Amino acid sequence: MNNKVLDVHEKPAFPRWVALSLQHMFAMFGATILVPTLVGLSPAIALLTSGLATIVFVAVTRFKVPAYLGSSFAFIAPIQVATATGGIGSAMIGSMFVALVYALVSLLIFTTGSNWIMKLLPPVVVGPVIMVIGLAVAPTAVNMASTVSVGGEDVYNLLHFSAAIVTLAAAIICIMFFRGVVSLMPVLIGIIVGYIYSAFIGIIDFSPVKEADWIQMPAFLIPVIDYDFVITPTLLAIMVPISIVTISEHIGHQLVLGKVVEKDFIKDPGLNRSLLGDGLGTLISGLLGGPPKTTYGENIGVMAITRVYSVYVIIGAAVFAIAFAFIGKLMAVIETIPQAVLGGISILLFGIIASSGLRMLVDHKVDFGNQRNLIIASVILVIGIGGAVIHISETFQVGGMALAAIVGVLLNLLLPGRTDETLSDATE
Repeated sequence: MNNKVLDVHEKPAFPRWVALSLQHMFAMFGATILVPTLVGLSPAIALLTSGLATIVFVAVTRFKVPAYLGSSFAFIAPIQVATATGGIGSAMIGSMFVALVYALVSLLIFTTGSNWIMKLLPPVVVGPVIMVIGLAVAPTAVNMASTVSVGGEDVYNLLHFSAAIVTLAAAIICIMFFRGVVSLMPVLIGIIVGYIYSAFIGIIDFSPVKEADWIQMPAFLIPVIDYDFVITPTLLAIMVPISIVTISEHIGHQLVLGKVVEKDFIKDPGLNRSLLGDGLGTLISGLLGGPPKTTYGENIGVMAITRVYSVYVIIGAAVFAIAFAFIGKLMAVIETIPQAVLGGISILLFGIIASSGLRMLVDHKVDFGNQRNLIIASVILVIGIGGAVIHISETFQVGGMALAAIVGVLLNLLLPGRTDETLSDATE
């Protein structure tokens, strides 16, 4: 038994409430603004929608699950591909259909229970797909860290690469040599240190900060008004299959959070409610121009350290995120972060994502002496990292991470020798 400082429904005194909520807000801040920066979306909208999505999630789960929703890294590559093929509006439309998948899965779980989805997504499928998420975008991180654009071409630049190295080193030091909340904010601290170093070596243009207003409306992307609402089979094939991964991630977070808080969130309020809350958060984000959402491990870590599980603290963090989105000077500072700094922190983050997939395989003791497991993992990794694409027609294709996820699920269903191992086994 752990010694709870504040349980889920307990409300802290106001000054302490503010401090605890700010702590949660900063824990998710770095990663939440990094995703939109990498895919060409507004960091302000990402903050705003993370706050709105979190409040909706808490309400849908009947104020029983203290989880914060931030930007999902699983959709970085799909958003980039969708944007390249059909514009940024395509990525937003894809996000809305991802939300629809969440709603449908939630309805199925409500009517049939959750055992089927636990068996559909075993560790031998989910682990390699998570590895693909990190490794598929690894070249992007290295390119951002070491090059600058000159005449439309990426050219190696040692000065900018030094900023990436400083950023990476600062984040690693936070993780390895600090304890407590500081160790849970390596992304934010790494970006701050890298930014200061970049200013010192003179690679930042501060004019956008000077020109920005203190209070400024975020750059919304509204369907029909800001982009044509055009749905294509290729768009759906790019975005929707990633739901396989993010639903698995959601289940894993609910299991871990349940262990921390000592409650069974899969049963009460139920996986159907938490998935629906997550999906509605992604829908709101897509309607306003933000990236898809997911529950954040950083905030679960903060709760594990502080033993403060209050949903009121989480709601406070969401309110602060919404307020920060309207501070024009702050958003302008974020937009001046050098590409090298983002590349440096991405090297660590993308590597951690890939390693977390490997850790899932280790934690669940997946036996690679078993030819079935070896085949499934091998095919997923090569298809995903290799960028394999199936062209069904001129207007419909499935490739990369999405194809890897689909093939992984199919192989698990079709190959003989399937066991009943599920994501929940290692947490029991």
